[in-house]
Amino acid sequence: MRRTTLWTAIVTAVATLICGTVTIPSAQAAPPGPTSMAAIGDSITRATDVCCWYGDHPANSWSTGAAGWDGIASHYERLRVLNPAITGHNYNDAKSGARMSDAPGQAQAAVSQQAGYVTILMGANDVCTSSLSTMTPVDTFRDQFRQTLQTLTTAQARIFVASIPDVYHLWEIYHTDVVANLVWDVANICQSLLAPNRTETERQTVRDRNIAFNTVLREECAAYPLCKYDADATFNYRFSRSQVSKLDYFHPSLSGQAALAQLTWTRSWWP
Repeated sequence: MRRTTLWTAIVTAVATLICGTVTIPSAQAAPPGPTSMAAIGDSITRATDVCCWYGDHPANSWSTGAAGWDGIASHYERLRVLNPAITGHNYNDAKSGARMSDAPGQAQAAVSQQAGYVTILMGANDVCTSSLSTMTPVDTFRDQFRQTLQTLTTAQARIFVASIPDVYHLWEIYHTDVVANLVWDVANICQSLLAPNRTETERQTVRDRNIAFNTVLREECAAYPLCKYDADATFNYRFSRSQVSKLDYFHPSLSGQAALAQLTWTRSWWP
């Protein structure tokens, strides 16, 4: 009798699962792959000094790059697998040296290109300036980013926003390197943080501004259903020396662009 009762209980439990009394939540389906995309940003998205010679190398961009030899699986290349109709419709509207003040204009360009997907990685040049006093005020940064999003949402584009990388970490891994310090000084790179005479208090002040800007990106993006923020993944990523360009000791190298592409893709609309 006891065995019969036990068997009955097992059969009942299995039947309950089969009949659907217990529901198992399904994963949210990803949206269809877009037929066009654009990138808003600065020299990081232009893949400046990524390899081999100085200058921009947009074919190696983490976002819209299409070079097949570089080991970088860009967002564009991944989306091309999902929807071949996107082929040839990858617009890199980023500009080297751009600040958030340039983002609204780049957004307008993306809208005119009918981009269905737009990546944004902007703000490093609002942190990395000639001095602490020339960094962009947080309220100004917010107004400029808000205008950028408002422009993009008029076209109903899906938006992905990457956090600003932790520039202080660059100082952490390279501040004892004589060549890196010489390049930073001679090329006047991010002197608000990387200048040789900066105190630790000043460097932390710059890092605090970096964090404040990322807070703005997160808060403003959250106001739009078609906007995804990377949850500070790019800022928190501990990049290595090999992932930094040996041309300027500042921009991502090829392996750095590859890591950025992978990291951001997993936080995007089609992970």
